[in-house]
Amino acid sequence: MLALTTIAATALNVGYPRGLVGVQQQKLAAARCSGPRAVAVDDKAEVEEYFNNEGFNRWSRIYSDDGEVNTVQLDIREGHAQTVDKVLGWVDADGSAKRGETFADAGCGVGSLSLPLAQRGAKVTASDISAAMVEEAAKRATKAGLSDRASFSTSDLENIEGKYDTVTCIDVMIHYPQDKMAQMVQGLAQKADKRLIISFAPDTWYYRALKSFGELFPGPSKTTRAYLHSEEAVVDALNAAGFELARTEMTGTKFYFSRLLEAKKRA
Repeated sequence: MLALTTIAATALNVGYPRGLVGVQQQKLAAARCSGPRAVAVDDKAEVEEYFNNEGFNRWSRIYSDDGEVNTVQLDIREGHAQTVDKVLGWVDADGSAKRGETFADAGCGVGSLSLPLAQRGAKVTASDISAAMVEEAAKRATKAGLSDRASFSTSDLENIEGKYDTVTCIDVMIHYPQDKMAQMVQGLAQKADKRLIISFAPDTWYYRALKSFGELFPGPSKTTRAYLHSEEAVVDALNAAGFELARTEMTGTKFYFSRLLEAKKRA
């Protein structure tokens, strides 16, 4: 799943769930309420609803090599593919998938990472909060002849079961507020015996400026909120969970940016 988009994506009405569309609408809605905000927004429910409906239609096209997309969506597709390729490069270098190690792909979307891992020999247990995404991922696994190596289920991150050699969670943290990030990392770390690979939209002055600018141009489509995270805070959360940073990568295109971290369990 994708990281963060900029103002151009909003202007083209792409409706990115991890982008900037919809944030201003939510602020306006809150302003119309009398007094303080009476009901806390449920990010998890919002994400689930979006990706089971309008978001699924958009993102399943973006995640398909032959899906019809516009210029901005194509850039997002290419950015996400670069992040996936970087993860696969790490996996190829250490031979973990080839050895048949176990992977949990948390927030798998339509299987953009899960399926290549399975093709390399890994045993993949993948999950997503969106039943529509999971169904599409399972279809793609069947079509690719990978059903025996990749299984898919509907689940949020907090309810993932089992232990795995590696846990991956790509472009999902953007749905988690800063005060929930450490808890998210801790939960994923408890499932990883050896390694945790995660990505997030980095909290830098440049990306904060893009995000703020994008909020001035809301699109009509309902989307989810986007949260930026500092690399220092994420690394601190990994350390607290018993993991040490091993390596990092950065992917940045015009409309997609994502910081990728690999952390290994402390001996």
